[in-house]
Amino acid sequence: MHTYIEQVIEDVKQQNAAEPEFIQTVEEVLRSLEPAIAQHPEYVEADILGRLVEPERMITFRVSWLDDRGRVRTSRGYRVQFNSAIGPYKGGLRFHPTVYSGIIKFLGFEQVFKNALTGLSIGGGKGGSNFDPRGKSDGEIMRFCQAFMTELYRHIGSSVDVPAGDIGVGSREIGYLFGQYKRLRGSFENGVLTGKSLEYGGSQVRPESTGYGAVYFLQHLLQHEGTSLEGKTVALSGYGNVTWGAALKINQLGGKVVTISGSDGYIYDADGISGEKVEYLLWMREHNTGVKAYAECYPSAQFYPGETPWGKVPDVDIYMPCATQNEITLNEAIAIVRQGVRYVIEVSNMPCTNEAIDYLMQHGVVMAPSKAVNAGGVAVSALEMSQNSQGYAWEADVVEEKLAEIMKDIHDNAAAAAEEYGLGYNLMAGANLAGFHRVARAMYGQGVL
Repeated sequence: MHTYIEQVIEDVKQQNAAEPEFIQTVEEVLRSLEPAIAQHPEYVEADILGRLVEPERMITFRVSWLDDRGRVRTSRGYRVQFNSAIGPYKGGLRFHPTVYSGIIKFLGFEQVFKNALTGLSIGGGKGGSNFDPRGKSDGEIMRFCQAFMTELYRHIGSSVDVPAGDIGVGSREIGYLFGQYKRLRGSFENGVLTGKSLEYGGSQVRPESTGYGAVYFLQHLLQHEGTSLEGKTVALSGYGNVTWGAALKINQLGGKVVTISGSDGYIYDADGISGEKVEYLLWMREHNTGVKAYAECYPSAQFYPGETPWGKVPDVDIYMPCATQNEITLNEAIAIVRQGVRYVIEVSNMPCTNEAIDYLMQHGVVMAPSKAVNAGGVAVSALEMSQNSQGYAWEADVVEEKLAEIMKDIHDNAAAAAEEYGLGYNLMAGANLAGFHRVARAMYGQGVL
């Protein structure tokens, strides 16, 4: 490996020892960039990689709020403004008890590449809090969001940083955040947040966009392989918006979804998750039921408590992890290969460990990386920004047509970048290379910042 890349990785390990997720994603990305670095010595001279792995700004702040009993509660808030070389920072806010600086940095770093792949003018950022919205009343969530925005508003703006939703942050939370921003600024600046309700500047297709985009990407991957989604059986994880959107689009394109999962285990429904069963996922998410509720509602489903579906689902063609990071470890990868499954499509951020990725690809599994596959969400968020700037909203079919075109371009650009460097149809490396070239050219052209 190029000695410059080795040095940058070693520096990241030393400086971020307590942040394993960030180290893992930096190492995976930088190793794949070796062909580009070998051909661009000017990037070494300008220390593009050393600058790329260091956030432009990392903001940490206290969030104090009142619960329903009048007690003061204190949480921690974060916003990483990672890279603005090609546009204002763009990335979601995550409210979950597992959130800490390493998670936010890893997600922000991935967001830089993901946003570059869309071809849109958006840089990379991410944020959130260790606040847990589960079990909280609407009033508590509102008061937390207002306290969170009371600090965050100083650092964001439509041409500076445009947050969106993520895990634990849906249209309700975005509404509370936007309302507080409007109060503090004394003006209606609807381009400062995306994921808003349609009544005040939101976009059609936003709830479905990440899942839809993932399936559009899969569709182009399968076309490259000389096949289609028609008649394929797909195993998904999670049961939130992403899984719901993916299930809708898979069914529309003739595929069959047979699994969902949650923290309580996974369900296998041999009859397929379609029609009203897909819509039931929305009720489950709203009430945070876990997936056991699905099996209790639909007798065709089997519930496997405390387990994950990877390598265990009969007659499956495609695995699509949609829930969280590190879902598929080396042991699951071995089981998937043993089963003979040909496609693993990463939808959630970093769902496969580096060891799992290496094993799957060494054994001929065709993989697609999350930074490319799940870019549909941020793509529609950027389209929402465009609609806000123009002062009108597009119809759903227009937004979906634009989303489909963006996902095709992402696939084609990743495939072309891999081919350019003699890597064949390696979408994992190709996505990194395509995103990197766009950001690196912008950073190099803007001088040392």
